Amino acid sequence: MEIKVAKSAGFCMGVRRALELVLARSLKDSGPIYTYGPLIHNKQVVELLESKGIKTINGLDEIDRLDSGTIVIRAHGIPPDEKERIKKKGLNILDATCPKVAKVQGIIRHYTGKGYSAIIVGDIGHAEVKGLVGYSQGQVYVIQQIEDVQKLPQMEKVIVVAQTTQNKLRYKEITSALRERFPEVKIFNTICDATNQRQEEVRNLAKETDYIVVVGGYHSGNTKRLVQVAKEAGAKVLHVETEKELNREEIIKADRIGVTAGASTPNWIIKKVVTEIESIKKSKSLGIIHRLKQISRLMLMSNITVALGAASLSYAYVVLSRLNPDPIFPLLSFLYVYAMHGLNLFLDKGASIYNDPQKADFLKRNSRILFITSVFSIIVGLFLALTMGLTAFFFIIGLCVLGLIYNMPFFPAKIKKRLGYAKLKDIPGSRSLAEATGWTCVVSIFPILGNESRFSLSAILASLVVFLLSYVRALIFDVFQIQGNLIVGTETLPIIIGEKNALSFIRALLIVTALILLGAGFSKVFPYFSYIMLVPTFGLFLCTVAYEKKWLYLSTYLEMLVELNFLITGALAAIITNF
Repeated sequence: MEIKVAKSAGFCMGVRRALELVLARSLKDSGPIYTYGPLIHNKQVVELLESKGIKTINGLDEIDRLDSGTIVIRAHGIPPDEKERIKKKGLNILDATCPKVAKVQGIIRHYTGKGYSAIIVGDIGHAEVKGLVGYSQGQVYVIQQIEDVQKLPQMEKVIVVAQTTQNKLRYKEITSALRERFPEVKIFNTICDATNQRQEEVRNLAKETDYIVVVGGYHSGNTKRLVQVAKEAGAKVLHVETEKELNREEIIKADRIGVTAGASTPNWIIKKVVTEIESIKKSKSLGIIHRLKQISRLMLMSNITVALGAASLSYAYVVLSRLNPDPIFPLLSFLYVYAMHGLNLFLDKGASIYNDPQKADFLKRNSRILFITSVFSIIVGLFLALTMGLTAFFFIIGLCVLGLIYNMPFFPAKIKKRLGYAKLKDIPGSRSLAEATGWTCVVSIFPILGNESRFSLSAILASLVVFLLSYVRALIFDVFQIQGNLIVGTETLPIIIGEKNALSFIRALLIVTALILLGAGFSKVFPYFSYIMLVPTFGLFLCTVAYEKKWLYLSTYLEMLVELNFLITGALAAIITNF
């Protein structure tokens, strides 16, 4: 059994931008927030927003009854006269109109102002089309199918635009008919690139799979268009809003299943659907590849992979800093990171419901054994640290206490009221920084203590490299988890500065890391292993590119690729020390 998830599945740029703008405003704005119409055509997301106090209003008459608050203009946009009416009412406006929709609005306003008539190829009554019509300063017509072309009056100066989520092939057919009817017509290809990409992927999925599942709201125009494109390509298709609507009988019969989703479908719903398909097909998938996937997923969810990554980084640190190796150093790193990640998940598990529903379910089902193994890891770590001496023993106690305090209410009531922070983790951007600091301490301090406190230049620079790599890892996962963190109100660095800026910052940190490795290697501060450390550094760089370019769907595979760079680091260090 093979499940192939379309790389473009899920939020498009415009929808994602709108949701992020609204959620970011809800973290800062104490006043009421209203979306003018459903923010996106997804019932589950709308219900989620309502649970956070972000209400939907559906007309100007409702706006007229408001005395204060912020009105959010959704990605579809609204007519300019309605926006002006909201302004005159004295309400705040958060304009989340998709930039690509705004471009179409501008084309219509510009050309109709010069005497052209506008023809919009789109769905009559759709929110985006209503907004586009409002920008016309002259005659404007909306058509849906090729038969509508002959119903249009005779016109001399004509422009044609498309609703941004239209079917590309159908738009091509309609514009060909319009060109025959109006030879001087100006045609603009305003279908969103993301829409084109999704539709092209669906056509490819139709060739490569037996069955296609399209995930998205039943009222979502672009989702319904994906279903239409899949059917036109000859595929067997099922349109679902959630995993509960999957047709088990059809899925069991299929050997290769394609999954795609509309532009208004959040990642956590897509992941739930994929997980449910995997569980339905489990009985037919007993091959070695499936087993390996299960094992790797289990290691990720149980924090074994991340702990192995810390242990690997510890071994690499010893080689890089020219300290004497000892198996106790990577073992302590493994135990500490496993315990802290495990315990902190119990203290801070809200975002995992949206970032990784399968992991949230795993934690719920295996909470007892994970808690016991985390506590056991702390006890074993304390015992091993005690064998190194009292300094190491009290050091790991301090690290454990700080790790737990980070997720517990800490600030006094007065500070909480003034700053809005109850815990250290509430400080914006602190999570990735705290995680990297904890990793650096456990990875570098124990080898130094075990080598009679040798604070050499190589040891200090190696600690800086460890911090940078750990910080990059934490930031990459913060980027992956933006949707869930926004929903639960965790202000990570990517949320504060934006995803694009965060990715640029991560790459800058990796470039700095590479320069330190090259400079310290060239000056003989580091051994030649310094150059080999460029391999995982470049690997992390590639992970950011793979995410940004959507070479891989945001899933277990991409997460495992990130962690694999740290495992490779330890493996390379082990090879070097044995040759």
